[in-house]
Amino acid sequence: MLQDLSAILYFLCLISTASIRINADEFNVLDFGAAGDGNADDSMAFIKAWNNTCSATAKSPTMVIPKGKTFLVRPITFAGPCKSSDITIMGVDSLQIDGSGTIDGRGKAWWDISCKINKKEGCIKLAPTVLKFDRCNNLRMNNMNFINSPQTHVTLMGCNGVEFGFLSIQAPGTSPNTDGIHIQASSNVYIHNAHISDGDDCISIGDNTSNINITQVDCGPGHGVSLGKDGGEVHVENITVSNINFKGTTNGARIKTWQVGKGTVKHIVFSNLNFTDVENPIIIDQHYCDVADSCKETDTGVHIDDVLYAQSFGTSKTEVAINLNCSSSSPCTNIIVDTIQLKPANPGQRVISSCNNANGQSKGTDQPKCCF
Repeated sequence: MLQDLSAILYFLCLISTASIRINADEFNVLDFGAAGDGNADDSMAFIKAWNNTCSATAKSPTMVIPKGKTFLVRPITFAGPCKSSDITIMGVDSLQIDGSGTIDGRGKAWWDISCKINKKEGCIKLAPTVLKFDRCNNLRMNNMNFINSPQTHVTLMGCNGVEFGFLSIQAPGTSPNTDGIHIQASSNVYIHNAHISDGDDCISIGDNTSNINITQVDCGPGHGVSLGKDGGEVHVENITVSNINFKGTTNGARIKTWQVGKGTVKHIVFSNLNFTDVENPIIIDQHYCDVADSCKETDTGVHIDDVLYAQSFGTSKTEVAINLNCSSSSPCTNIIVDTIQLKPANPGQRVISSCNNANGQSKGTDQPKCCF
């Protein structure tokens, strides 16, 4: 069980199975020299505890990170293969992480030298991720707390069969690039019952992803739930985002792509969304650029097809509450807007929809009326 772990951990999931049971042969990091005072470097103690856990011949060896302590750990890798096929904390197939502790990335020092905040010579564009899962299958993580990552809090890369539930992820709304969860090249991912507030996307979905189900999430502050952006060959499909509360976010349901990108984003459902003071509640931006309006028009584009926005309500801080800004080279097709009710967040303000190269239809009672 991970408790009060101030660390940046990289889980390279290339070994056998895991569970979260405390069972025979426990290897406590304190027994290998960890101080747990939040100041001393406990990295070597964690490495030693893991090596002993991994080499144990018991049926279910366990690496123990005790509660009530704060551990300072440098970026480390827990890797196998291991002798046991049932390991707690680090495994591969069927890894389970459960606990009520907090992983603190202590990101402020990184934010202060971020190029987004401080553009002086020597600024950094890429900071560490607090927790990364690489090539994990049948992964489960529940009841975890994350705060103040230098950059993205949790990343999935090349994973299949993932469930994240009852998570809390928090960073200041002004912190740069601190996405809550980023999903890349992964499939069959289920995220539910989470509270995410940060300085970037609450959940972002990158290239080569499929069969993603996100539900029961409180998002804000942050940039919303976003799909896309990649400038290469994009393949994103079968994404369902439902029962999300967006509060004070820059965006709500967003699909964004680079003009130089190719490929497809298709079979997307956004439903039962609640917006409170959101700047761009519903937005497709196929002209995404890191520096606004500085990317040249191209004759390429990602094809966005079969997107449903349904049964969603709330308030918009900007006049354009529904903004479908698609590419002239690759227009959006089969966009359906069904029963969307968006009102102005400020008295006297109006809300409208704006369409550019977007083809689809409006169903139900929509406010503002869609511009197809």
